[in-house]
Formats: sequence, structure tokens, C-alpha cells
Amino acid sequence: MTKLNLYVVRHGQTYFNIYNKLQGWSNSPLTQKGIDGAEATGERLADVHFDAAYCSDTTRAMDTAKIILSKNTASDVKEPTTAMNFREEFYGYFEGNDMAQAWYLAGAPHGLPTFKDIVAKYSIAKAKDYLKDADPFHQAENNDEYWQRVDKGFDIIRQNPDLKDGDNVLLISHGNTLLSLMERYAGGKYDLSVRPANGSLTRLTLTDSDILVESYNQ
Repeated sequence: MTKLNLYVVRHGQTYFNIYNKLQGWSNSPLTQKGIDGAEATGERLADVHFDAAYCSDTTRAMDTAKIILSKNTASDVKEPTTAMNFREEFYGYFEGNDMAQAWYLAGAPHGLPTFKDIVAKYSIAKAKDYLKDADPFHQAENNDEYWQRVDKGFDIIRQNPDLKDGDNVLLISHGNTLLSLMERYAGGKYDLSVRPANGSLTRLTLTDSDILVESYNQ
């Protein structure tokens, strides 16, 4: 069984992050703090030999990946492989909207006016389903649609013929995606009411058929 060591980093801070706007498939640039944070993470990982790097095709993820790889002195990988499968959840009509307002519209009809309320009573998966239900265009991803897409992203990594057992892979990810991964694979080990920090590191082991969580939001 092949095991790959995934170094999963949340992208650097963006303007939508500081404006508290939902940022799934939509995009905004890294702030200076986001650039500085990506550089700090790159220095932290400078001595890790990466055999491949992946990220979504959003500029916030690509820019973060390129900054981290530019600081790396241990490997020859300088550009990430991009794929839409690694994008954040698609929020449909609510893309770019105020985060608190969007989750209010999703959860309030169920007596749960905040994202944390939905998660506390049910799950992050249920929050995805509620948001799709609230989307007047019904284009936001529900939980099943989200995982069908993201699972294919991890299969892209698994199917890379140049990767072998024990190789290290950099993956630039997103806030709700990291929370979703922890909900699905960490077995309740972490407090998911706390969002992962921009530039934080999560360690995963990717096997042929599973994902094992080694550490989160460090």
C-alpha cells in the first residue's frame, strides 16, 4: 500500500477573509499579511523535499503555493499542479456575500441562525446541504456534490505515476475544506468551531483508499 505524506497549507489571508465574505469559487487577492504569512510558512517548510505540489486553480491558492515553493531549498518542484477539484466549497448565489448573513439565511429557517449553530447541532455536511437549499438558484454544492469533486482531487494525487511510497506532497487548501476534512477523517479529535488559520499546516497521510490525519492547524 502506497502512503504519501501530505503537507496541507491553508492559503494566505485575502481581502475577502478580512471583509468576512464567503469565498468559494470566487476569489480575491492575498493581502500583504497573506503574502508575509505564506513566506513564513515557506521558510518553515524550506527543508522539506517535496516530490509534487498541488492546489486549486484560484489565484489565492496558486500564489500561496508559488511563494512557499520559492522558499524551498530541498526540492526541484517550483510550480504547483492546479485542478478545480481542489477548490473550496461552491457557495452558489452566496459567493462574495457577507458570511454571517449567508449562513443566517441558510440556517435560520431551521432555528439555527449561525454556521456554528448548524455545526453544533448537526455537522458541516448539513451546513452545505442547508446552503444549497437556501440558494434561490440551487447552484451551491451540497455535501454529496462537494465530496464527489474533492475526492477526485485526491485521486489525481494518488494516480500520479511519479509518486512513490513515502513521498512528500504539498497541497494548498482552503478553510472550509480543511474543516470538512477534519470532520470526515479526524474522528472528532479537533474542535471544529475554530477555523484553521491562514498559512497553517495540517499533516495528512494519503493511502490508496483512505486519509489519515496526523496533525491539524499548526
